[in-house]
Amino acid sequence: MISAIILAAGESKRMGQPKMLMPWGKSTVIQTVISVFQAAGVDDVLVVTGGARKQVEALIGRSVQTIFNEKFAQGEMLSSVQAGLAAKKHEASAALICLGDQPQVQVRTVQRILQEYKENRTPIIVPSYQMHRGHPWLVAREMWDEMLKMRPPETPREFLARHAKIIRYIEFDSPAILQDIDTPEDYLQSKP
Repeated sequence: MISAIILAAGESKRMGQPKMLMPWGKSTVIQTVISVFQAAGVDDVLVVTGGARKQVEALIGRSVQTIFNEKFAQGEMLSSVQAGLAAKKHEASAALICLGDQPQVQVRTVQRILQEYKENRTPIIVPSYQMHRGHPWLVAREMWDEMLKMRPPETPREFLARHAKIIRYIEFDSPAILQDIDTPEDYLQSKP
């Protein structure tokens, strides 16, 4: 089983309001992200909550599993990744690390990453657009222990840099893998 770990624990300080709850098309940002992974065939979706925990959990209901990142206020992504991996340690063979504020992510992107893993069991798969790494990226369970042992100021980016020689990059023709919404300007420019 491959799990999608959607990182939605941030405090949305630059946005000024909880990003996950903002309208996106006929839905919200977090609901859109969840629906993309489900449409791509990911049966196991976990949302890591933090800053707007109660609102996010109320919004998504019981449609997917959630876990609360108790260290969310420290403001680094590593603790959310670790919370998600720890929750799935005995269930999943690999995890897609996904951003909750990336509603532009495309079903075909997720499907291509899943296909690469299923065909070749590549331990780390990262989408790329014009030589820039994006999300979601996949990490196989045999790599999780290393990530779970990392401590700030280490970051997921440093983890990827350490394993640069074994990463399988998949080149995409869309910048959607790079686009998240951190500010009101980002939101207005990318809103459907």
